[in-house]
Amino acid sequence: MNYKHFTQDERNEISILLKKNYSQDDIAGVLGKHFSSVKREIHRNSTNGIYDPKKANAKSKTRRIKSKYQCMKIVKHSKLADFIEASLKNDHWTPEEIAGRWNKQNHLDVSGEKITVSPPSIYKYLYSAHGQKLCAYLVSKRYTRKKRKEGGKTKKQLIPNRISIEQRPEKINERIEFGHCEGDTLGRIKGDSDVVIGLTERVSRFIMVDMMPGLKYTINGFEMLLNPYRNIFLSLTLDNGVENIKYERLNLDTYFCHPYSSWEKGGMENLFGRLRRFIPKKASLKDYTREQIIGFAVIMNNTPRKCLNWQTPREVFEEQCALKGITIDLNIYSKVMHLTI
Repeated sequence: MNYKHFTQDERNEISILLKKNYSQDDIAGVLGKHFSSVKREIHRNSTNGIYDPKKANAKSKTRRIKSKYQCMKIVKHSKLADFIEASLKNDHWTPEEIAGRWNKQNHLDVSGEKITVSPPSIYKYLYSAHGQKLCAYLVSKRYTRKKRKEGGKTKKQLIPNRISIEQRPEKINERIEFGHCEGDTLGRIKGDSDVVIGLTERVSRFIMVDMMPGLKYTINGFEMLLNPYRNIFLSLTLDNGVENIKYERLNLDTYFCHPYSSWEKGGMENLFGRLRRFIPKKASLKDYTREQIIGFAVIMNNTPRKCLNWQTPREVFEEQCALKGITIDLNIYSKVMHLTI
């Protein structure tokens, strides 16, 4: 949808429809505008909470005049233009740094009014014919404003063949059948590239974790954790994170939570909450070795749980395997596993 400024007639119509108690969504439909455009128009151009079409038109025109004037302000004040040029050429400052420094120095015009400038104004000046020669000193070396990609923002990649948790069998929901697990990644602080991945079996609350060199290796990590127990696990429940797009490589029945509903895999959320006793929220994974993180899971698996009638997750896991006639060596997990990526 191409953006066009509201006309006086459209503003008159908005005013009439508002008085008739039309919703902003309905007004957008009548005018053939996007809902957000109507909402923004009413919010920005109302006066004391009342939308008057004439005042709205005047406010809009004033705002547009001021926005056009910003570049001319720099052209008009040679001292400001010289300051921008010197700061870019000699000091290698960014437009944001230039604006901040200039505004702090309290420059006045002939009438005694303070001359201020904003970073967007400086960029507008640089991208105009007046400041083109200075664009070479920008970090980006860009001579024109960056154009938006057609279609706006890149669409979020969807998980292929996604099966909703609503279709997950009741025997999994009620933790009746052994062998169904949940998976997730532990939140990390900004600056960390490593990520902790985890799987938990729903009946026993047995947890397996490992540290991967990046979020994109999440499925690799799940594969590694699952491989020693391929004859045990029957299904997996995940969230809608982009790291799970390649889930089909796991060859397991996989169900996905509703968007923004991580509580639907509560077992995993609970265990990651317990893991936070060892790895606090603001801690960096750079302070932990892979052996330590796997060791934390070993401790958790050997801790009695009330929900298991004070058995440990490891004990219940081994019991369930024995009932199915499956021989399993859980010491495989206790050792550090080597993954080739």
